[in-house]
Amino acid sequence: MDLTSIKRKIEWFFGFEFKNFSSFENFVSFMYEPRNPSSLGVMRILFGLLMVMDTLFERNGLHILYRWGNSDDCHFPLFPQMKPPNFFMIAIIYGIMFAGAIGIMLGYKFRLSTISFGIPYWYLLLLDKTYWNNHSYLFGLVAILLIGSSANHSFSIDSLFNTKLKNAPVPFWNYFILRFQFFILYFMAGLKKIDMEWLFGYSMNDMGDHWVFQPFKLVLSTEQIDYIVIHLIGLIIDLTIGFWLLSPILRSYAMCFCTSFHFMNSRLFSIGMFPYVCIATTPIFCNDDWPENFQRKFKFRFSPTVSNKYKEKNVKMNWKQHTVTKFLLLYCCVQFLLPYSHSITKGFNNWTNGLYGYSWDMMVHSWNTALVVIRIVDNDSKKEYFMDPEVWTQNQRWNKHADMCLQYAQCLQKNLNQIREESFTESLSNNISIYIDVWCSLNGRFQQRMFNPNYDLLKANWSPFTKVEWLLPLMVESSEFRNKLPEIENHIYSWSKYSEVMFVADFPGMLLENYLPTDLVNVTLTVLSGKVIYETENCEQTSPTYVQLVEGSYHDIATGYFHKIHTNGIQPSLYMYTFINQTKEKLEDMD
Repeated sequence: MDLTSIKRKIEWFFGFEFKNFSSFENFVSFMYEPRNPSSLGVMRILFGLLMVMDTLFERNGLHILYRWGNSDDCHFPLFPQMKPPNFFMIAIIYGIMFAGAIGIMLGYKFRLSTISFGIPYWYLLLLDKTYWNNHSYLFGLVAILLIGSSANHSFSIDSLFNTKLKNAPVPFWNYFILRFQFFILYFMAGLKKIDMEWLFGYSMNDMGDHWVFQPFKLVLSTEQIDYIVIHLIGLIIDLTIGFWLLSPILRSYAMCFCTSFHFMNSRLFSIGMFPYVCIATTPIFCNDDWPENFQRKFKFRFSPTVSNKYKEKNVKMNWKQHTVTKFLLLYCCVQFLLPYSHSITKGFNNWTNGLYGYSWDMMVHSWNTALVVIRIVDNDSKKEYFMDPEVWTQNQRWNKHADMCLQYAQCLQKNLNQIREESFTESLSNNISIYIDVWCSLNGRFQQRMFNPNYDLLKANWSPFTKVEWLLPLMVESSEFRNKLPEIENHIYSWSKYSEVMFVADFPGMLLENYLPTDLVNVTLTVLSGKVIYETENCEQTSPTYVQLVEGSYHDIATGYFHKIHTNGIQPSLYMYTFINQTKEKLEDMD
């Protein structure tokens, strides 16, 4: 098969001609080919409607008072110089954003509406990183792309009152850039899943029991659904679905797959309007006149069209069109490179790369946080105080990112100083240190601390371009032991329907101070690897008791008291708590 026949088959499969990409001039002409605006108009209506709902629910438009009403609440802006305005201004910003979303949906004063929605949306997004995710980032990008588009030429109030706009052709780049954006969404998500965590099935577990997978249970077990359907088929869909959507040959099948895929996601995860936006935007890949064909098929028409408007015309390209095309190409390059920019923005990295929001690494990393300890030391009196990690925060995403832990510590300092000044008490001096100890598990590993618990965050040296100096590494020993954990768990769960287990890993020379409530019974500490010293102290003892434990040994743990687990030797320790949860048992008895 010669090169010419291969090119023809590719052109046939994807529905384009290579000559459109043979030179920059040809590409500019391709971007400015006149196209039917009706498909773009339908996409605009659906996106605007979903953004109205997103503003009310996911952006907390119905709960502004909770989200922004307390001036003492800690927020986590991308740029430290950004400060939340007062509640009255926030309410105005939400009002402008809501009105902009309605304007987008109706196609009324479209340019003003997209700007009115887009600017407040990005401002609120940058004002708090704890609310970032990939789909909120996507919505903001689509809003930017719509600002420069002609999506109000069809099915809009603007076109109803302006005959020049009514069904006027739109340049092809309006479709191209939106198709590119959603292609990137899928393709990058697939590339990020080419990761050992995903390929070996560690990212998403225990999801095969959900009712959406009921048809698969006829031939597959729950574990097989977790691995084959969620991990392997999910990877294949993300990597290939964008190409399917671009192909006129496979597009109808791709749309069925996409709709099913996103519907399942909407049932599995709390991800707001994201699945519905993806479903609503899949027709953007279809022929641009599909709404008119749909109208003709069902014998109704909202607005007359003249099909010969959209025939290609030989128009000489000017500097403005060249400039727009260059910006489009620049935007495409940024979207390809930004998800891999984490070697530059090292300060935002933890055990994974970068902030969860613009990387498209969706569902690759599953976090389970067991404990967050905030210790405040008064350096004058040498007293220690402990703070509830949920105080002055609205979610717990901050505690897994070093930059946000630093911002939280600074917010605590500000609020504590304010309380001290307002109460006229010197119980806590202004010379304090704040330490944060976060214990979490990544993709089914042992619980381990993420940050150095002895690092004073108020003296932290942090830069977005340098590695976080108080971040502790992810334990390789924990990863290697991970394959054995399901077998151990199944054995422990066989003891009783109320038996539970927690796996813990710690670094040499460090200790875990823990308190176990009395509703946990038959608590046992078992060492799986390394050496530990178990220290306990209660009211009946005049001095602490120390017990050294090595690999394979175990010891009963007294509940209702604090105890300490010291990691001894030069190797990390791996151990587990096993216990019977009486609270769970009592709750089931009440039911």
